This record gives sequence, structure tokens and C-alpha cells, in this order.
Amino acid sequence: MTSPAHKIRIGNLSAIIWRNPSDKGAWYSLQITRSYKNGDDEWRNTDALGYDDALTAAKLLDLAHTWITHQLEADRKGRKEAVA
Repeated sequence: MTSPAHKIRIGNLSAIIWRNPSDKGAWYSLQITRSYKNGDDEWRNTDALGYDDALTAAKLLDLAHTWITHQLEADRKGRKEAVA
């Protein structure tokens, strides 16, 4: 399994960003997860969020969008330099 390109965490919520290479250049996808402990004190992850998670998830999406935007710009710049 490949590693995430970037991970942003606020409290028990995380935005996991994946870089996906293609012939036309990389594209990015992301996943929001919430960590919790089950009855056996084992850490688990879920993509189910509660009402109290909404604003934190929105902030994570904003930060992920900013990070991906910067990466796409760096990717474009790198392709231009490789062609020149």
C-alpha cells in the first residue's frame, strides 16, 4: 500500500491526502476520518462524522484544499521546467 502524500490532523479528525500519478500529471484525492477507541481501548478509524465534527471537518477540508492547490502549482512548475 502506498503512503499518503500528506496528513493534517485536528483533534481526533484527520484529512488524508493521496497523490495519484497519471499521464496528464498528478491528481489528488482526500479522505476525512475520525479516530476513536473501541471497548478494548483499541484505536479505530471511521468516515462517519457527528454533528460536533462538522466545523472541524470544514477546517480540515479548507487546509487540505490549500495544500493540494500548492502541490498542483509545484507540479505544473516542475513539468514546465522539465520541458524547457
